[in-house]
Amino acid sequence: MNVDLKRFSRPLKDRLAPAVLTQFARLLSGTCKIVSVAGEEHVRRLIQQDSPFLPCYWHQQMVFGASYLLGLQRRGLKLGFLASPSRDGEIATTVFNNLGARVIRGSSSRSGAKALRDVYLALKKEHLCVATTSDGPRGPAFEFKLGWLTLAQMTGAPILPMANAADRRWRINSWDKLFIPKPFANIAIAIGEPVHVDKNLTPEQLSGLQEQLTRQLNELSAAAAAVCSGPETKN
Repeated sequence: MNVDLKRFSRPLKDRLAPAVLTQFARLLSGTCKIVSVAGEEHVRRLIQQDSPFLPCYWHQQMVFGASYLLGLQRRGLKLGFLASPSRDGEIATTVFNNLGARVIRGSSSRSGAKALRDVYLALKKEHLCVATTSDGPRGPAFEFKLGWLTLAQMTGAPILPMANAADRRWRINSWDKLFIPKPFANIAIAIGEPVHVDKNLTPEQLSGLQEQLTRQLNELSAAAAAVCSGPETKN
């Protein structure tokens, strides 16, 4: 009898992966030490105002970017994440749900209009702060996408640029140069001032703001990396 091992193993991996990743996320949050949070007053003020905002970080830094935001739920952050409609997105959805966060399915490249509508409703009706990778899901890496500027215009929710770095990490050979902090790593976080996007900006002004946020996220990344004595982005 011939057995298709790949066909058999895929459902098993899909069932096991969320549990393994959930436990790994808890291991990181429990063992990694945040040694510096520059600009923490910005996120603290937004949480106190109970007003939705859009946390944004590079796809490269999404592992601890998400971990830090999940930890802020204890301070009252109403948190959601945007996940792709793919199989990997299904796994991410289960993990985030396990960790107490809401997930909205969709991406800029697949189901983009529906995702934009669902994020809009989550912000306006549920007052969720929906986190995203500013250059995801497929890049180009380290280039801020216009979609979230449009969403900020539509909702009035400010963009909150964030970055993080780790002194001990695994590096993935991927388009985004993704890194995963190792357990017991020291973590540095840098948070910029909230960016409000005026509804009356021209396309040229939006393009300028896109370049400004790209520079700002790279500068925040460099500042966080300097604390951990290691470069984390291209300049």
